[in-house]
Amino acid sequence: PIYIERGILKKLGDEIKKIYNNKKIAVVTDSIVEKLYADNVKETLEKSGFEVKIISFEAGEESKNVNTLLKVYDELLDFEIHRGNLIIALGGGVVGDLCGFAAATLFRGIPFVQIPTTILAQVDSSVGGKVAVDLKRGKNLIGNFYHPKAVFIDPDVLDTLSDKILSDGMAEVIKYGAIKDKDLFDSLMGFKDREELFKNIEKVIYTCCSIKKDVVEKDEKDTGERMLLNFGHTIGHAIEKIYNYKTYTHGEGVAIGMYAMTEYSEREGITEKGTAEKIKNILIKYNLPYEMPKVNRDDMLKAIKLDKKNIGKNMHIILLNRIGESFVKETSKEDFI
Repeated sequence: PIYIERGILKKLGDEIKKIYNNKKIAVVTDSIVEKLYADNVKETLEKSGFEVKIISFEAGEESKNVNTLLKVYDELLDFEIHRGNLIIALGGGVVGDLCGFAAATLFRGIPFVQIPTTILAQVDSSVGGKVAVDLKRGKNLIGNFYHPKAVFIDPDVLDTLSDKILSDGMAEVIKYGAIKDKDLFDSLMGFKDREELFKNIEKVIYTCCSIKKDVVEKDEKDTGERMLLNFGHTIGHAIEKIYNYKTYTHGEGVAIGMYAMTEYSEREGITEKGTAEKIKNILIKYNLPYEMPKVNRDDMLKAIKLDKKNIGKNMHIILLNRIGESFVKETSKEDFI
């Protein structure tokens, strides 16, 4: 179940009581979200009779690694958590992925709940059951499919997002419109400013979650239709990796990837003319980059060879027929580069 409701964080204790009967809850978060929401979450859970421990790590993609994971395991064990207890992931995509992987693997699986606090996590990474950490060689290379017991989405928490983090998440929202929902894409293009977007944010979140739910139910393990959700991600992940996760955010990488793929497929006569321009315009509107940075071909090939959509010598790429219609195409890695 996915609950989308303004202010749901304030009554979290009551909501958790409906799905969990034991006492201990470990809340895993990062250094930024901890300052904003951890005390309030702890208080509302304790008022409902739970024993709560906050586990926090340094915010940022650089923390999504095995070393951080080992520290989280240690803190969970110090709390004497067991299989009958509950873990809450309170934060953005990095927290959800790392906490989810810790929950999936400690004692071969402890139930967990997602409380996403960024637009990117609310519309994408908290839903669908993918959990993972990065290796030096690439992103999300150690992972699992492990679904949360529930996802609680409070749109009110988005008010504290910086413009940069909001733009980062909007790349994934734009992706959903591009691959599956022209009406969503057109709505995003039509919003005048951040204020108008936020007035409509519940519908935007609901639309993205619904698309993801439908796709994941058909293809949980990412072997067919679920690959469509990776539109722009092959190039995006490679750019993130080449720049050591410091220069480009995930959303910025995906934005560049979406435009590069659409420009290519339009040039090849695969995609309806004018589609790349539409992608470019919406990226500019939401302060996202679209131009490919200078990258070394060999570095790019090396990063792409580790893409999880690769099968043997070939790889799967996601292309658009037009806005709202997408498909998976098989190609060789060398041709792709």
